[in-house]
Amino acid sequence: MVAPPSHRPETGGGTKSSKRPASRQTKRPLRTAKNSDRRELYELSVQEPTSEVTFFDRVYRERNRRLPRTLREDFCGSAAVSAEWVRRRPGNAAVGVDLDPAILAWAAERAVAPLTPAQQRRIRLVRGNVVRVNAGEFDILAALNFSYSVFKARKELVSYLAQCRKRLSRGGLLVMDCYGGSQAHAEVREDRILDGFTYVWDQSRYNPITGHVVNHIHFEFPDGSRMNRAFTYDWRLWSIPELRDALADAGLSRSTVYWEGTNHRDGTGNGKFDPSERGEACEGWIAYIVAER
Repeated sequence: MVAPPSHRPETGGGTKSSKRPASRQTKRPLRTAKNSDRRELYELSVQEPTSEVTFFDRVYRERNRRLPRTLREDFCGSAAVSAEWVRRRPGNAAVGVDLDPAILAWAAERAVAPLTPAQQRRIRLVRGNVVRVNAGEFDILAALNFSYSVFKARKELVSYLAQCRKRLSRGGLLVMDCYGGSQAHAEVREDRILDGFTYVWDQSRYNPITGHVVNHIHFEFPDGSRMNRAFTYDWRLWSIPELRDALADAGLSRSTVYWEGTNHRDGTGNGKFDPSERGEACEGWIAYIVAER
């Protein structure tokens, strides 16, 4: 199993999915496919670690009346969330788990090395399979960026979630994000112009019988060069009911869906997620599922 890098899909007009604003323009050499790092472009395009950590704090405090201290970030990729976690408070500690030694080396250089010595002592990167690795117990176990979708069989998904439950401390929470909507089942692409490059989300294949999807991220540049298939994701598109049933079968006591509110000016998501048992049948949405030990 190869842990894919994290990302968020973007869909077309009329969608509920949040749009990440274009980055502020900075003075730098013209970006090209040759001089760009695909992992850096990925972070600039889709990652929002500050928002993720703020969400963790909120949902944990709502249930436990205190802030969480320990985080395990599964499929951690660039470990941006783990780095933000240890920056947030002096008592916070994080473990990032991924199978890919190349991305972990990149994370050590780009995410961990810039931290202060005290912060570096509170973050650990572990190469391992998230189903089998034992790195202690945690207040928050994050399975973000839809990376658990590498588990295409329900038995595999439940096995992973059961292992997550074992790694949660008393009062601990498993936080997952998910995506869907009518366009999630279509073979479409969307371009989004950012700071010196264009991010392309390409839903290349979808099989309605199995739920299997193949998605790509491409990057395009002002000079006409292109970074084709910078990232590829071979997944199963799990629905919220399927995920909640799997969580229950894995022994987690309760799951809550946090649905994104709507910006009524243009119909897009407003970035605010609240508990709900009723969603909107829109073209594209992103939600969190928070499961309790």
